Amino acid sequence: MSKLTKNMQAAVSKVDQAKSYELSEACALLKDITFTKFDASVELTVNLGVDPRKANQMVRGVVTLPHGTGKVSRVLVLCTADKEEEAKAAGADYVGLDEYIEKIKGGWTDIDVIICTPSVMAKIGPIGRILGPRGLMPNPKTGTVTMEVGNAVKEVKAGKIDFKVDKQGTIHTAIGKVSFAAEQIQQNAKTVISEILKLKPQSLKGSYVKSASICTTMSPGVKLDTKTFSAD
Repeated sequence: MSKLTKNMQAAVSKVDQAKSYELSEACALLKDITFTKFDASVELTVNLGVDPRKANQMVRGVVTLPHGTGKVSRVLVLCTADKEEEAKAAGADYVGLDEYIEKIKGGWTDIDVIICTPSVMAKIGPIGRILGPRGLMPNPKTGTVTMEVGNAVKEVKAGKIDFKVDKQGTIHTAIGKVSFAAEQIQQNAKTVISEILKLKPQSLKGSYVKSASICTTMSPGVKLDTKTFSAD
């Protein structure tokens, strides 16, 4: 086991591992326990009491963070020629179809989000094995398969994110940067938490939110008091 650096030791000493913090308190604490020289990402982790193997307990959602992600998302729009100008005007970084499909087949995935129109999904299917594992496959449920490509691009650029529960029943999602004000981190976290609470499966028996924590790229995790979620 690697030895903790002085900065990490100092950070760990400031977090009471036996305590569950209110969201506002935890977000403020993050600012005090992050020592990276780069602008670290802030990640929210929520452990749910669902069984993802059951279709009626799959939790997946889409939200627009009020303060964005702090990251400039590179957006590729795959569409027919009649939609290209709309996508470009909305701020898409790359717009086209066949040439980008060929680039992806060759290994290019230097993008964060792919948006496409329904009519081109048949062409995208064959590269699903490349896009799927990287979380880049367009999906109607996340609004990335749409005729309104301009609006979709603007939403992504404004801070729209999607999240879903993994095989262990946990949601991990980035909600901003440590350079954000504590209040901004709190509001972004609250937006995601509120959406997760709304998505509680009707078929679920027992506890829904089992535990939650918030951390930055290289900070210790700060446990959240899930009892305060509805009121925070």
